[in-house]
Formats: sequence, structure tokens, C-alpha cells
Amino acid sequence: MPIQANDMDLVARLQAGDEAAYAQLVEENAARVYRLALRMMGNEADAEDVLQETFLSAFKAIDHFEARSSVSTWLYRIASNAALMRLRRKEPEQVSVDEPIERDDGEMLPRQLFDFCCLPEDDLLREEAREEMAHAIDDLPPTLRSVFVLRDIEGLSTEETANALDLSVPAVKSRLMRARLKLRERLSAYFAQGPVIVESRNRGEA
Repeated sequence: MPIQANDMDLVARLQAGDEAAYAQLVEENAARVYRLALRMMGNEADAEDVLQETFLSAFKAIDHFEARSSVSTWLYRIASNAALMRLRRKEPEQVSVDEPIERDDGEMLPRQLFDFCCLPEDDLLREEAREEMAHAIDDLPPTLRSVFVLRDIEGLSTEETANALDLSVPAVKSRLMRARLKLRERLSAYFAQGPVIVESRNRGEA
């Protein structure tokens, strides 16, 4: 998203050292930055550290802000970088043997599919299913998770996501497809096993 006039005014005030502008920047963006950080880090303590680091970095770099994107997209980029750096310090990213299968034409196919598109809405909306979805997102590799969170949860466009993560548009599309396939495969396994779990519980209650 190109920078808007109100963003230009805010940046000018920030660069002039206006303390009220600093407070406004935090107030208007802290919630969305925290949501991204929490999705990326998976726990509140690390998310709060990323949040704090994001705004400290932004305040230090505001004089170099080039207005090539909106302020919120710029903050997403800082937060994503901060989260990825922390995750890389914790452990190296590993490639799972359960990675989708890549065909000769480049199309990625999940190893297991269960058609849950037509499941009753109650099944998709129940708390257990939502928790499984949250765990599945947490288990995505950080490079895929950041794209999925910004594009599919925060609602950024493909171009904005690319800008926020300093990626090309084709790279965003590729990572988003891989993330969606991994989630579909994970949730396919969950929904495929669901009826078995329910039947077992019913037998235990009888």
C-alpha cells in the first residue's frame, strides 16, 4: 500500500521529534504488530520482546524512512525481521520429511489429503478445531508462517506482504502456496481422524 497523506504527516512529526507522534505510532500499530509477533514466536513473552524491539528500531530508523510503503507495512517488516532473527538464534530451520511433493511442472502436492471442504460448519468452528488450526500455524517453518500470517490473517495484499518481508512477489506466492498446502495436509489428518476419536469416546462412555 503506498504511503498516505496522514502517514506522511505522522512521519514528518516523528522525524521532528514530536513525542505525541511517537505515542500515536504505538497506539495505532501496537496491536497488529503484537498479533504478528505472537503468531511468529508462539508465546507472549517473546512476542512482547519483539513488539518492544520493533518500536525501538523504528524510532531509531525513522530519519531513514523512505516512504516507499505505508508506515504499518514498514513496521511489519521490522517486526518480521526481529522475529525471524530470534527464531534463527533458537534453532536452525529444518526441512520435514513430510514436505509436500513437488511435481515435474513445479506444482506442490500434499502427501495426504482429506476433503474437509464440505464438513459441517459446527465442526470447523468448534474450539478444538480452532486450536488445531492455531497449532498448525505455529508449526509452520518461520519463513512460511510469516507469509501466511501477513497475507491470510492480517489481510495484506501479495505486494504488501512482499514489501513487508523484503521478498519478490513470486516468492510470496510460492511460500503462501506451500504454507496453505502444509496446513491443508495437517488439518486433513486431523479431520480424517476426527470420527475415529468421536467413536472411541462414545464407546468409552457406554
